[in-house]
Order: sequence, then structure tokens, then C-alpha cells
Amino acid sequence: MSQKPPPKQFIKSPIKGTRSTIMVSSAKGGVGKSTIAVNLAFALQQLGFKIGILDADVYGPSLPKLLNIKEKPKSEDNKTIIPIEKFGAQCMSMGLLIDEQTPMMWRGPMVISAIKTMIQKVLWKDRDIIIVDMPPGTGDTQLTFVQEVKLDGSIIVSTPQDLALLDVKKGIQMFEKTGVKILGLIDNMSIFEGDDGKEYKIFGEGGVKKTAKEFNKEFLGHLPLNLDLRASADNGEPLTYSKPDHKISKLFKIIAEKIKPSFL
Repeated sequence: MSQKPPPKQFIKSPIKGTRSTIMVSSAKGGVGKSTIAVNLAFALQQLGFKIGILDADVYGPSLPKLLNIKEKPKSEDNKTIIPIEKFGAQCMSMGLLIDEQTPMMWRGPMVISAIKTMIQKVLWKDRDIIIVDMPPGTGDTQLTFVQEVKLDGSIIVSTPQDLALLDVKKGIQMFEKTGVKILGLIDNMSIFEGDDGKEYKIFGEGGVKKTAKEFNKEFLGHLPLNLDLRASADNGEPLTYSKPDHKISKLFKIIAEKIKPSFL
């Protein structure tokens, strides 16, 4: 009696028009993930990569504000979407398709549909890397990317605060269970440098590095609370683009150099 051939496994591909996809995640909101995602993208651009930025947070999109994008994406065939170009990066966000103050009161299936549209219908062109700014949590958006896209890895961002790290540990385990390589952890808002020259550890100390060691992941570095970084985000001009020699931009460049081997 002949045996049936094994079922064919679904082979995932990179997002069309791109070569590599890196997710920036946290599983916890309010840790500065979106600011890091955008500045890391432009740090990679400084290394010579053609970048795209995909804001996958349907409920709380940040990209239009972070890059001061006012125009709406266009479509030439009413089926596909042309990404907006800003500072040499191709960009897409649900926030570019709706009014800034419109709340997204969508259930899960609509979120999944929106994410699939941004994955399948956006006409990315000749991009080396897409940086995906993921929403908080471990739900529909994360699972849709895992199922639909060949991912080159994820970067996890957290403050050193114990409360944030509780969710971060869940995120690490989600990526491990779904087979997504974790490129490393970033400790954001690690210190605040006061006008008196002293360093203040507002959110605690060492928690992210300790978590990286606990899960045997690379620790990518510390990023302090910094006024220039905050102001650049509010002004829509990323620090790593506008001031590549700034001390914070140099920290982003070090992180970019560390993850570069993952997609060369």
C-alpha cells in the first residue's frame, strides 16, 4: 500500500519589493518603541541600506507624527498603495490612510485585514530592509506577520522597570514559540542626565540586561532619556537623520552595526 506524500509546507517570502524584514517590538506600550524603530531605521540608512518603515500599530499609529507626513498615499489602480517617501525612506502606516483624530474601533478580523493589506498591497520598491514598528501585545498583528512574512528577526525594547519586563518576557516567549529569531534587547530610558551632571535611574537599573541574560539573548545596548531625541520625534525629523553625529545617534549606529550581520 503506497503512502501519501507529506503535505507541502508553506514557504514564506519577504514582503514584495524588499529583501529583509526586522520587527521592533516590546509587548508593552509606553517604552519608546516607535521612536527607536524610526531612529534605528535611519541609523541603518546611514550605513548605506535602502530602508522602508512599516507602522503596524493600527490602533495607535505613530509614524505620521514621527516623520511629519501630511500627505495621503496614492493608488494608481485602486488595488495597490504607493508608499510615501520621506528622507529617502519609503513609509506606510494606517495613520496615513485615516484622519489623525479618528479612533480605530475595529475588531480582530478587521485588524488582520488591514495588516494583510499593508503586507501584500503596498508597492515597496527596491528596499534592503523594512523596519516594522509593532503594536504592544502578543495578538493578531504579531501572529499575522509570523504567518505571512519571512522575518529576519525581532528586536525587543523595554525600560528597565519590572512592570515593563513582565510583558517583555511574554513577548520573548511568543517569538520563541513561533520561530522568530530575537536579535537582541534594547534598554530604553535607562538613565536621565540632569542639568547637574548627575545620572538618575528613574526606571530602575539593569533589568533589561538581566532579562537578556536570563533568556540567552544578546543585549544590544542602553539608550538614555534625552531631550534632543524627544524634541526630534515631536518635530518629525529623526535625530539619526538630522544629526547623525549626535551622541544618541552614535548609540543607534552601534546597535545598527550589531544587527547588520542578520540580513547581509
